[in-house]
Amino acid sequence: MKQMDSAEIRRTFVEYFERHAHRYLPSASLIPPQDTGSLFTLAGMQQITPYFLGLETPPAPRLVTVQKVFRTLDIDEVGDERHATFFEMLGNFSVGDYFKRGAVDFAYELLSEGFGIDPARMYPSIHPEDEEARDLWRAKGFAAERIVPLAENWWPTQRDAFGPNGPDSEIYIDRGPQYGKNFPEGGPDYDDRYMETWNLVFMQYQRSADGMNLPLPRPNIDTGLGLERLAILLQDVPTFYETDLHQPIIMTAARIAGVMYGRDAQVDRALKIISDHSRAMTFLITDGVLPANEGRGYVLRRVIRRAIRQGRLLGIERPFLTETVGAVIEKMAPAYPELRERQSHLIRVVEREEEAFRKTLNAGLGRFDALAREVRGAGRLEIPGDEAFKLYDTYGFPPDLTRELAGEQDLTIDEGGFATAMTTQRERSRAGANFDKAALNNMQIIGALGLPVTQFLGYEFTEARGQVLAMLGATGAITDATEGEQIVLFLDRTPFYAESGGQLGDTGLIETEGGIFLVENTYRPNPSLIAHRGRLTEGTLRVGDAVTATADVIRRTAIRRNHTATHLIHRALHIVLGEHAKQAGSLVAPDRLRFDFSHDGAMTAAEMHDVQMIANDAVLRDTPVVTTVRPYAEAVASGAMALFGEKYGDEVRVVQIGDYSKELCGGTHVGRTGEIGPVVVMAEESSAAGVRRIEAITGQIAVEYLTGLQETVRGLASEFRTRPDDLVDKVHAVRDQLREREREVESLRQQLAQVAARDLAKDAEQLDGAKMLVARVADGDTLENLALQLRDRLGTSAVVLGGMKSDGSPAFVAAVSKDLTARVRAGDLVKAVKPFGINGGGHPDLARGGGNDAAGLDDALAATRARIHALLGAQ
Repeated sequence: MKQMDSAEIRRTFVEYFERHAHRYLPSASLIPPQDTGSLFTLAGMQQITPYFLGLETPPAPRLVTVQKVFRTLDIDEVGDERHATFFEMLGNFSVGDYFKRGAVDFAYELLSEGFGIDPARMYPSIHPEDEEARDLWRAKGFAAERIVPLAENWWPTQRDAFGPNGPDSEIYIDRGPQYGKNFPEGGPDYDDRYMETWNLVFMQYQRSADGMNLPLPRPNIDTGLGLERLAILLQDVPTFYETDLHQPIIMTAARIAGVMYGRDAQVDRALKIISDHSRAMTFLITDGVLPANEGRGYVLRRVIRRAIRQGRLLGIERPFLTETVGAVIEKMAPAYPELRERQSHLIRVVEREEEAFRKTLNAGLGRFDALAREVRGAGRLEIPGDEAFKLYDTYGFPPDLTRELAGEQDLTIDEGGFATAMTTQRERSRAGANFDKAALNNMQIIGALGLPVTQFLGYEFTEARGQVLAMLGATGAITDATEGEQIVLFLDRTPFYAESGGQLGDTGLIETEGGIFLVENTYRPNPSLIAHRGRLTEGTLRVGDAVTATADVIRRTAIRRNHTATHLIHRALHIVLGEHAKQAGSLVAPDRLRFDFSHDGAMTAAEMHDVQMIANDAVLRDTPVVTTVRPYAEAVASGAMALFGEKYGDEVRVVQIGDYSKELCGGTHVGRTGEIGPVVVMAEESSAAGVRRIEAITGQIAVEYLTGLQETVRGLASEFRTRPDDLVDKVHAVRDQLREREREVESLRQQLAQVAARDLAKDAEQLDGAKMLVARVADGDTLENLALQLRDRLGTSAVVLGGMKSDGSPAFVAAVSKDLTARVRAGDLVKAVKPFGINGGGHPDLARGGGNDAAGLDDALAATRARIHALLGAQ
């Protein structure tokens, strides 16, 4: 096999076919003609299709292209070994010239001699009924068992599609045993070892209106050979990201981020996405697309923003896309000189979009990602409206950006809740009650108050007597407060734990003889002070008042359980995954715990099970949890674990759980592990590059969760009339039965549609060389299938059907044969019936509509009949 870079592959392919009388056509734009119905050029043959259909005269009967292609179908999968948005498709085409023999001869000769691929590594596939293709490959020396019959080898894949169609032959290349098993029974499309490289499509039939495949008078050839796939073979690399098409861009991004490619899966994924998206944005902008909030511009904006976010995951805090785009230009300009010609425009667009997006991204993206994880962790798919508003109000995220980010993760926004939060905020602003902002500003004057160090009593007590030393209100330091005021309160001593080390601050009550203060949060404005933020719910409060401070015991107890459980999970992770699984962050709340740890891949189900079992084993042992205060050096020398990045004083608190765990920790903990109750791991997911996250519950919440599961299983077992232990097998059996019933129902629907199509076709009207059928049918749920069958049966035709769906709403479908769309456009027919309560649209050959009111359906059909009469009768 010859070693070739991408430029040599392109040149070898084009020059070979030019030597065989093919006319080279430059790549068409990624923006296709308007009448294609596509946002982008999706295939190599797209610019050739008008020649195949006889709509345009080709410049030559033999053509060769290297076509730019952009697809977004798998954009969320980009970064793995198989998916990309932008790629190049090599193709040779015959418009009524050579056919199967020529296509097979060219492909075999170019692969074996031009690219040096050993024929022993080639495995052609054919359609089982294509004996001619089988004989052609046999003539090339391929044994019968190496010519694989595959039923799906037909293009288009819908065998009943009207128009040009025919069998195809795909050429698979054996990459070697290092990529998988030997040639499998049933075909080579088995794993990464046998790569589908070149597809030869033999368009030899025209499907007629009555469903017959009639031979075309001049059959055509359409082939597609992926440049990236061929580069993998000829450069002997695992994926196209290791080819010279991507490596310069990947290396540029890696240099900017200060990382190495090939050492960490999460880092590699981010670099791959940046490379793919940099290539995509370069060609999209060069072909005239600009960032926008809809259409092609929205897709481009999404690509740019995804690349920026991946850069942030790699730690890139500065603008960088102009450098990766520059690497694309450097690599691709020899083949596409327009990149260099439009370079200044291209760089300006990327620069401007990246700068604008970073202003909103810096603060808010981390919060959005955390929020999305929380929503998914709770089993929901809708982001609460108040949280979406907080992104807008606090982080400056415009609502459309939040919707865009949510859509990328298949989430929605509670739009009603967002609107309510917006209204509430406006009212609050008018009232001048935005206390949080004022209080934070007032923190700047705390140092001037000269307050002593707050004595924290919370390790031993949840209630304590104390004295008010100072208060802050919306306007600054105050000496007294009245009912309803929001204030920040400082005491000389307190049992309230201030938020620290991932553990949330306490809530509770601070009471005097004349008032009650509700503590909503406790935090440290500086290391020596503890601040209590909240609202005076009754009476008055003055500096100097004696108080009784009582932390919420139930909440504190739940937090203590979860905090000690994080230590157990940390130790369990070390046992299961290894000592590298260090803590990288945590959240200890009353209802859950969240623990981030360093690890380079998702945990398996077995690993999660082991972590949960080890933690619960420690709980069942009811081991004492002992805390001591020791000098830092002595504590570390004794084996206590200090967390990287944490700041410790000369004296530290050591939390030891038997011989199981010993860590430096300032949080609150249970006295014995038995107090924790069951530890239930709820989820494990990625938190950042090289960082995983576990979420778990303990105590009463865990008991309620497990009890609920038990009740659910019992209820389902009763419904399925089986034992709980046999429920999974029973569900699988019922699922299989349902699938079989669905197939039967669909088969019956198809049969009924065929009968209906045959009967309805008799009512079609003949209008100036075309047929028109406008009718109301009984089953509105199968309109589209029925309309397409009628259109194919009638030939040159316009078919419009209306009917009531099973939910009681009207449905409306228009199907127009492609040879009639210049006179009648399906999309226009549907748009024209909007006054009758039907909303929708679509393409020139197929459009759909629907609504909520059935009253106008008959009028809509009547109006459409008259419109088609006018359009066709005028010819």
